[in-house]
Order: sequence, then structure tokens, then C-alpha cells
Amino acid sequence: MKKRMVRITGCLLAGALSIGSFGLNTYAAPVAGVSSVTAVEIAEGQTPAAGVSQALAQCLADSNDVAAQKAAEQAEQVSENDTPVVASEYTDIAIAQVDNYVNVRSEPNTDSEVLGKLYNNSAGTILETTDNGWYRIKSGNVDGYVKCEYVVPNDEELAKRVSTKYAKVNTTTLHVRTEPSTDASILTQVPVGDDLVVIDDESVEDWAKVTTEEGDGWVHKDYVDFNIEFVQAESKEEEKARLAKEEAEREAADAAANAARKKADRKSSSSKSSGSSKSYASAGSSNGQAVASYASQFIGNPYVYGGTSLTNGADCSGFVMSVYAAFGVGLPHSSSALRGVGYEVSLSNAQPGDIVCYSGHVAIYVGGGTIVHASTPSSGIKFSNVNYRSPICVRRIF
Repeated sequence: MKKRMVRITGCLLAGALSIGSFGLNTYAAPVAGVSSVTAVEIAEGQTPAAGVSQALAQCLADSNDVAAQKAAEQAEQVSENDTPVVASEYTDIAIAQVDNYVNVRSEPNTDSEVLGKLYNNSAGTILETTDNGWYRIKSGNVDGYVKCEYVVPNDEELAKRVSTKYAKVNTTTLHVRTEPSTDASILTQVPVGDDLVVIDDESVEDWAKVTTEEGDGWVHKDYVDFNIEFVQAESKEEEKARLAKEEAEREAADAAANAARKKADRKSSSSKSSGSSKSYASAGSSNGQAVASYASQFIGNPYVYGGTSLTNGADCSGFVMSVYAAFGVGLPHSSSALRGVGYEVSLSNAQPGDIVCYSGHVAIYVGGGTIVHASTPSSGIKFSNVNYRSPICVRRIF
């Protein structure tokens, strides 16, 4: 506004000078640049006042043009500044890079209370950075401080390597296709609520590549919801409860296994299932070994999508659910929900009866690096190596 006022003042001064030059034309030399305007005005039969008006109007028009141009430039700049910046899914994620774990403390110093442990490759969300080299993070149920030197922040590639991205089915039955096209053949079907591990959701628009029991396939993004899972910190209370439960379960499993071995020396009672001529032993004692032995009886029986019959056909989660139902344990008919039952153990510590969870698939561990599972429609219930695919987790019930 100030610049425009200066411009108008200049216009008025120019007009005044043009009047002055006309009035003094016979007595003094005209002001350069003004006399020419006045001469034109006289030649066209205009009065000096009309010349001033025209000069002032032209001056104001030029001023308006400059103001309009500047306004446009400012609007463009604001528009550019207002362009939304989409943050990465991995922004503000700190990944522990240590030999075992780093302590999460109540204050940003090594003298404060330990609230929990952030294990190697576990992650937390950065809430703030202190001046003395600590991050405040939120990881699971732990909210505290870790030293910056033990974690790597905002490293998208590292975050992708240590996390698992899932595509959760949000439609009744999801078709997983062999190619990213609705015209491609159907590789397998997945029920609502189940999820699959995503291995590529960037290379093909509207489609994501996922892993399934039948191999890698493609799902349309409209029919799944994505979420990313990291291994998170364990609080002191959670660690204490986990260790106590694991010890109690080990003792109970040992006692039950001894009882099962004694019982196995005697002839087990058997029963016949409807529609089958084969006899199967009853469930017996409630322990992991008994679960594995019971499940192994159904080798060769069919795989049926959505089925729960151990003799006439079951899918992977239906098989696990029905095996455990024989021991009085109610489990969900969902491969993704089974990742949350019981408690987690490492694959290296897996025992017979443990539930091994894969992307969109589950199985029962029978020992010796072997699982029993309702695999595919073509193979039915069978044994496989536990590492025939990469397990996501192992859950223990007994």
C-alpha cells in the first residue's frame, strides 16, 4: 500500500509539472518529458487539465498492473506453500539396533527407572528429542526415553525390513488373483477379517502383491485395509508375567507329557466319525504333545474352504480350531485372529502342539521341524517342514 501511494504521488507531481510547463511555455524551457505530453494535448485540442487526467489515469493503471502482478505472485507462492505433504508411513519411527535390547527409562538419564526393554529391531514412535541426546518414544505399553545412539530414526528402508505390512480383508470373500487384473484367474480365496502379508503395494496401481498358501498373488486395494506391525517394547510388568507363565506352562506340559506317554502304552479308545471308515483316537490329555498326536491322525483328509470337519474337510484355521476343540479349547476360525491366542514363543523354542502362524495360514507344530496343516485343496491335510514358508509367529496354548 505504501509503494502504491508513492506511485500516485509521482503521478500527481507529473500532472502538476505539465500544468506548470504550459503556463510558462513562452518564458522558459519546458520540463523534459512533460512538454511533449502538453504539446500533444494542444495539438489534439485538449485542455491542459484533460492531459493531467489522462496522465494520472495511465499512471494509476500502471500501478494497478504492478499490484495485480504482485498479488498473483503471492497467491502462487501461498498455493505452493499450501500443497499438502504426505508423510511416509514410517515417519518418526525409531528402530533399535543393538545386540540384545536397550532400556527404556522414565527420564532422559541413566540414573532413572527402567520402564521396559526395546529389543533389537523393535520399534517405537518418537514423541520428542531432548537436548542431551535422548528420544522419548511410545512403544506398546511403554512410554519413556532411550538414548539416541541405540536407535535409528526415520530410516524407511530399515523400517520396512523389520516390520510386517498386512492387507486385512474387508469383503465377504476376497479373490486372490494370479495377476493384477480382475480378468486373471483366481489363485485362492480369503474370508473377511483374515489378513495377508504384503510384499509389494507400490509397483502396480490399485493392486497389492501378497503371500498365500498357494503362492504369491494379487489383491485389489479396494477390498483390503493396510496396517503395519512392528515388534514393540516389553514393559517390566509384561516381562515378569511372561516369564512366570512360560515357566508354569513348561512344568504343566512336562507333567502332562509324562501322563500322555503312560497312557499311550495302553490301547487308546477310538471312535468313528460320520461318513468315514477310518478310526481315530480320542483327544486324551490336554497337552501340546497330545494335540500334535491327535492332529496327525487326520493326514490325507481333504481341504475345504470354510470347512471345520477333521474328516470331511477343513481349511487351515478350521483344522486348528477343530483340533483344539477336542481338548476343550475354543479358538477363532481365522488365521489372523489365531496370531493373538495363547502366548508367543520363538520358533527355536517351539514345542509339539504350538500354533505356527504364516501369512494367511496356520498350522500345528508336531516337533522335529515339522508341522501338520490343512494345506491346499489339491494336497489336503499333510505334513510340511515348518520353514517351507517364513513363519510370522508361534503361539502356545498348553
